[in-house]
Amino acid sequence: MTTALAADTRERVIIPAPELRGAVTQLFDYPDLEIGIDGPAGTGKTFGILYVIHILLSRYPGAKWLVGRKHNTDLAGSAMATYRESVLDAREGVRYFGGNKVRPPAFEYPNGSAMIVNGFDKPGKVKSMDFDGIFVNEATELSIDDVEHCHMRLARRANSKLPVRYQKLLMDFNPDAPTHHLNQRMQEGLTRRLLSRHEDNPFLWDAKTRDWTEAGLRYIEVLNNLTGVRLSRYRYGVWAAAEGTVYEGSYDRARNVIKRFPIPASWPRYMSLDFGFTHPFVCKWYAMDDDGRYICYREIYMTQRLVEDHAKQVKELSRFGQPGGDPLPREVFADHDAEGRKVFEKYTGLYTTAAHKAVSEGIQATALRLRPAGDGRPRLLYFEDCLVERDPVLAKAKKPTCTVEEHDCYVWKQGGGVGAKEEPVKDNDHGMDTDRYLCASDLQPGGGSVYKDIWS
Repeated sequence: MTTALAADTRERVIIPAPELRGAVTQLFDYPDLEIGIDGPAGTGKTFGILYVIHILLSRYPGAKWLVGRKHNTDLAGSAMATYRESVLDAREGVRYFGGNKVRPPAFEYPNGSAMIVNGFDKPGKVKSMDFDGIFVNEATELSIDDVEHCHMRLARRANSKLPVRYQKLLMDFNPDAPTHHLNQRMQEGLTRRLLSRHEDNPFLWDAKTRDWTEAGLRYIEVLNNLTGVRLSRYRYGVWAAAEGTVYEGSYDRARNVIKRFPIPASWPRYMSLDFGFTHPFVCKWYAMDDDGRYICYREIYMTQRLVEDHAKQVKELSRFGQPGGDPLPREVFADHDAEGRKVFEKYTGLYTTAAHKAVSEGIQATALRLRPAGDGRPRLLYFEDCLVERDPVLAKAKKPTCTVEEHDCYVWKQGGGVGAKEEPVKDNDHGMDTDRYLCASDLQPGGGSVYKDIWS
């Protein structure tokens, strides 16, 4: 099937593409500069936008688009994976430039067009560049400042051959909280909202039979098994508040997730581990500031790797004893997996402490730290870019890929009858466990780690 970008035949661009439906066919039907495609997971938003951009870059020599995401490390396993695997054809001659100290990475077209790839957490190489268009993947991760920065980079480029109607700030996203600034921006008319639904994805929905495809049935089943607010957002596309979660009333992303800043070497360090292979292995690094606040500044959250490999990565990232490296942690809290602890200790040289695992006590201790203290600031914080790398397996399954994402789906068990013990659902809780192990140490006297002499 072919689809046109514009009704005006003087500038008609025919897309010899797989069938495009719904919101992605309306990207240029409106004069608005800022367009947001809003919908649940798996509706084909990212593929559709990238395919349209690809056609524009191929059709108009010298065109320049920026494709970005909040964190540079997330791009390779998300939008760029879709672009490489589902949009590009090797016969078209598009070549990838990996970037250098001066120029950012880019896909370069034979006609001089380019798709620049960059994370908004690393704006240095694009801060002086102007673009014909910008596409932000998973735009709910952006701050208002990031959105305004995009507008600054959308200045009209001299000698651009791309018609003005195709110069846009395009964003795709799954719903978040109703109070999210992007939802408010769309309600105020600052961003044009285009709705995308699962029926817009030909891979999931057969327009002839008016029914799910075999792949669609499997995917919808995955979404139906989500818990907490993620079910409302990813399955049904609802901008829903995180209600019924374990830390509801204690955790607030706007308050507990903060921008990175240099951590003084004098601040004590701690680590917390939850072992897993099919389920995520989680390792978190924390610094304690002068007021006793824990700040998570680095996180591994990854499946399908051996503890030995994780331990080697921990040592490589920490650079203990090296200039600019982390101070040795005062304590390393771990779950009670004896074999996992033994392997971790062997390859890092760190002794671990068996965590205090009383769930109810640990949750209460964690909730106290998540809430604002007397000065209005919480005592448990996360750097917004603490995740080392995004697990593509978890991302594809729409499961949390870091501790911050677990907060939306860490919920209490329902039912159980009168007098039943209140306990959380034992799922999507691996990062929650590491926080609980750390915070439960507030309840324990003593502490202090010992280190093997392998640092030379």
